[in-house]
Amino acid sequence: MEKVIRNRALRYFVYALCMLAGTTHAQPRTALLHRAEHNLTRVIVHDIFSPPVASRIYLYANAAAYETLVLGNEGYKSLYGQANGFPRIEAPREKDWRASGDINYKLAALYAFFRTGGQLVFSEPMLKDSAESILASCGEHDEAVYQNSLRLGEMVSDSILAWAARDNYAATRKKRRYTYSKEKGKWMPTPPGYIDAVEPYWSQIRPVSLDSAAQFKPIPPPAFSTEPGSVFMKEVKEVYDRTRSLGKEEILIASFWDCNPFYLNTQGHLNFATKKLSPGGHWISIAGQTMESAGKNWIESSAVYLLTSIALFDGFISCWDEKYRSQFIRPETVINAHMDEKWRPLLQTPPFPEYTSGHSVISAAAAEVLEARLGANFAFDDHTETPYGLPVRHFTSFAAAAEEAGISRLYGGIHYRAAIVNGQKQGRGIGLQVIQKIRLKETIGK
Repeated sequence: MEKVIRNRALRYFVYALCMLAGTTHAQPRTALLHRAEHNLTRVIVHDIFSPPVASRIYLYANAAAYETLVLGNEGYKSLYGQANGFPRIEAPREKDWRASGDINYKLAALYAFFRTGGQLVFSEPMLKDSAESILASCGEHDEAVYQNSLRLGEMVSDSILAWAARDNYAATRKKRRYTYSKEKGKWMPTPPGYIDAVEPYWSQIRPVSLDSAAQFKPIPPPAFSTEPGSVFMKEVKEVYDRTRSLGKEEILIASFWDCNPFYLNTQGHLNFATKKLSPGGHWISIAGQTMESAGKNWIESSAVYLLTSIALFDGFISCWDEKYRSQFIRPETVINAHMDEKWRPLLQTPPFPEYTSGHSVISAAAAEVLEARLGANFAFDDHTETPYGLPVRHFTSFAAAAEEAGISRLYGGIHYRAAIVNGQKQGRGIGLQVIQKIRLKETIGK
């Protein structure tokens, strides 16, 4: 009964969002879709989901919204026949759905988005804002349109959640605890929290566009060696030297792209977390900001959110496949053991192996997708980190933003250069794969 009540409240919440733009007969403003994305990100941050899991939430919520809109838009294509294992979602039959009223596909898409996302987060009530206060300011509405729209959104959401249930996520929750390798050069947990390995089995999740997790397997990292002058120790020394002479701009860049949801504050014996945006959340924000500034409509904005989500999702699968294959040691561990036991990186080292750089992979993948939709020289201001006390940054292109995201990991002291360079190459391959394989409109990628 409690679940029924929650779903009913969610229905009225979504309807109220649309009513803010007028009646259900009017076309809701595209800003409501961006607001929905922002609300989902807020919950993901609150619930402290790991970057890979956060990408999974974005993927299925955005797939639900997009597939709902496609049913009312002949110019765009479903993921059916393109995405791995994606089900056929039939358009509503005239006699079943339209006898007593029309369908507002945007209202239905919002409901599908929130309903799907709500099933994948812990704090579902946070997605609703205050439904009662919004409804109190609403006027009359067409009940037939409203019910038809929510029925359609629920139907699509059910199909997407069924697709999600088959991605092997549940099976990875039951795997044995990760066992650390005792070989030299292998990753071990780092201070201050010494947190256990995050998502060591993520490569077993079903990708969307990739043939396999290893499709874009990068070259191996430099061979581990503590001999002075070795390729590896040159990379270690670069991290050590660079982090000891950072300028204000480099510190700002590292902080802007930190995106560490595991950040742990330590004050004596007191430990507490600071909730931060995930790397994927940062790129979803960039997608939203640029779609708004470009004045893109509902279906185009939804398509870009979905393509960006796929790039992030497949990017994390590919990256995590390599991370737990190479299990490469972090700079903090090497520098403390062989160069300077008091050295600490500017950023906290995240709790998973070093190679390749996750931010480098997913940033390059997302940038490829966004460039395909908005062009190689699309300049934009990124306001993503202003809620966290950081200034707006201007970028001349998505590639420039991705390049900065990558090098920020060197400035932050958490990655070697090889992980960044090879991670960016890995990500670009994934982004191009998404563009070429997932064609939501015939002109995409051409």
